[in-house]
Amino acid sequence: MTGVSDSFDRPINYLRISVTDRCNLRCSYCMPLEGIETLNHDDILRYEEILNVAKAAAEVGISKVRLTGGEPLVRARLSSLIKMLAEVKGIDDLSLTTNGVLLDQLATELKEAGLNRVNVSLDSLIPKKFKQITRVGKLEDVLGGIASAKASGLSPIKINMVVMRGVNDNEIVDFARKTVDDGWHVRFIEFMPVGEDQQEGRERFISIAEIVEHIESLGHLEPHKLDGNGPAKYFCLPGASGTIGFISPVSEHFCFQCNRLRLTADGKLRPCLLSDDEINLREPLRQGASTDDLKKLIRQAIDSKPECHNLKTGITAKNRSMCQIGG
Repeated sequence: MTGVSDSFDRPINYLRISVTDRCNLRCSYCMPLEGIETLNHDDILRYEEILNVAKAAAEVGISKVRLTGGEPLVRARLSSLIKMLAEVKGIDDLSLTTNGVLLDQLATELKEAGLNRVNVSLDSLIPKKFKQITRVGKLEDVLGGIASAKASGLSPIKINMVVMRGVNDNEIVDFARKTVDDGWHVRFIEFMPVGEDQQEGRERFISIAEIVEHIESLGHLEPHKLDGNGPAKYFCLPGASGTIGFISPVSEHFCFQCNRLRLTADGKLRPCLLSDDEINLREPLRQGASTDDLKKLIRQAIDSKPECHNLKTGITAKNRSMCQIGG
């Protein structure tokens, strides 16, 4: 196996795989209030098809795989897919991003199947506000899932907080304090205006620089190294066993070091999260494409990766909501 780089000499070694567009929450920034028109069962890639893509990707140079959704844990028998992927030669890190609602009952099964670690999306520590953001969720379910993941050895567990002005920005310090009191690894993520309502996105946006100002009321942030495949920059507060990460797709975009591709649940390979460009893999898969055929399509996607996104000019993906892409 050899590595692969795109036309801007960025090494591409990371594939995010959405296994479903369905979700058991209705987070305001991810899914429209009315929900989405979900895919038909036959339109979603079967596990064997996902495995074939993963094998081809590994031969191209992909070594890191993350499962996403929608909410990946709502898909039946997910542990069987994890077991398949864990056995693919060349994939040395297998992780999952979840809202945590079903993690309490599945954490041990996922770990035994071969999952290495999890990221949990959590945007409020206040039960009433958590339900306001998710529209249907219970905070206690997610906290129980985090505890079970830790007990099962799915670590490090990273907590992803999307910061939204006027919604949860008054909890920034509370989340940061959890890295001291409970050893959490918290990542603060800038709100991204994906979809049609750009004005709302601008109103909710709060920059990492402003987030840092809030956190440093607790003490000076020291740089820290934490293993991962993404663009987060990590720091520690004095006396903390946990870490604080910052992901700044808008104010300080990290396109220059983007190392990933995204596979949607219906089999479209996306070179960039914030572009509507896609390459259809489902059709070739169902027409009997060989591993070499898939490798050519994967390389095509890599070669077509843009140099950077255009969020600041208001140009972004519009043909799918965030829950249909996998984040």
